[in-house]
Amino acid sequence: MSIKNYDVIIIGAGFAGVTAARELSQKGYQTLVLEARDRLGGRTWVDKQLGRNLEMGGTWVHWFQPHIWAEISRYGLEVVPSPDPEKAYWVADGKRHEGTVEELFGMLDEANNQLLADARKYFPLPYEPLTSKKLNEVDHLTVSDKIDSLGLNDNIKELMHSMWALNFNGPTERAGLTQAMRWAALSDYNWQLMMEICASYKIEKGTGALIEGIMNDAKADVFYSEEVSLVEKTASGFVVSTKGGGQFIGRTVINTLPLNVLNSIEYRPALSPVKFAAAEEGQTSRGIKFWARVKNITTPFIAFAPEDYPINYIQLEYTDDQDGILVGFGPDASKLDPTNKLEVERALRRVIPDIHVVESIGHDWVGDPLSGETWPMQCNNQLTNYLSELQKPKDGLFLAGSDYADGWAGFIDGAIESAFKVSRKVEQYLEEKVRERAVI
Repeated sequence: MSIKNYDVIIIGAGFAGVTAARELSQKGYQTLVLEARDRLGGRTWVDKQLGRNLEMGGTWVHWFQPHIWAEISRYGLEVVPSPDPEKAYWVADGKRHEGTVEELFGMLDEANNQLLADARKYFPLPYEPLTSKKLNEVDHLTVSDKIDSLGLNDNIKELMHSMWALNFNGPTERAGLTQAMRWAALSDYNWQLMMEICASYKIEKGTGALIEGIMNDAKADVFYSEEVSLVEKTASGFVVSTKGGGQFIGRTVINTLPLNVLNSIEYRPALSPVKFAAAEEGQTSRGIKFWARVKNITTPFIAFAPEDYPINYIQLEYTDDQDGILVGFGPDASKLDPTNKLEVERALRRVIPDIHVVESIGHDWVGDPLSGETWPMQCNNQLTNYLSELQKPKDGLFLAGSDYADGWAGFIDGAIESAFKVSRKVEQYLEEKVRERAVI
């Protein structure tokens, strides 16, 4: 048993955990962060690969994401744009097409406007997603349901499925229409602005520079390689046990595990039936992100392929002499090994014939037992069935993270927003406990 008793024990040192550690420790609360990995960052991770520092997980940021933008400003960091694409490629009806981004997006404009036409109706306050009393009218629908109801021609329908499989990093038949509408609402109800927000600007020094800045301001203890196995409620708080045999005492616990692995920890007492069901069901993302160095491609481009392809989106992100460095995504991690360059090359050649891959790399976040998912995207029915309950604390146990955010769920911004809100709830809980003891 550890000697030190903590006010707050935080499980996970991703952006939610580290931000909560800073917020609470700076207010004088004794704070401990337990991280199963040997590093900060969670599903953000800068690694030296292909001759440069690459973002293996979460990457892009934007000034329409207020929480992370405030942190970028606070730590004096700068953002840089991804290359402005000069060409667009797409595969539809089994054929490869080439044009401009304006042409491609122009083809999709009417369809996306129809898809998202009711976003303002259901999400008038984008950071209060449960405001509307009419969400049950639409939350049962998937993006696939809606696309298929629009009467689109086959080519546009195929491209729409591809685009939204990219956004969800998973199949559109599991993609909640309300999740798509939430992103649109946060983007001023403009789908093209939404696409810009998703993949246009990144932190020049990498996400690691930001999370290290936040952690450096936290007055918290951090223990790495401590994978939590049990969270047990006691009369005075909690005992948190790790697989390595460690035990830590705290008055409250903030659990920042992603939804898909939330049930990998044993809880005594058990999580509420609704929380347990949400984690068992899991959210949409089941895909893969990869990087590839390729020969003789230096012109910036984007490319879309059908959602059943191993790779359904690619863009050129960097150039190095005559080599290009591509980043891409596929909606099913089981279909692509990002570290197998021949496999990646075969998949890329379905979109860009004769491409030559020198090396490829990626991390299987879905197969990673500490994440079980890429970025969190809700399935149909999950907004109304689960979000409110997932955000409710229970006897000093709180959940925080992008999976549980009101706003930009699926982005670093959502993790930071959730950490702010949960930190305030933890502080209120601890203050109430002090008042209760004073009365006694």
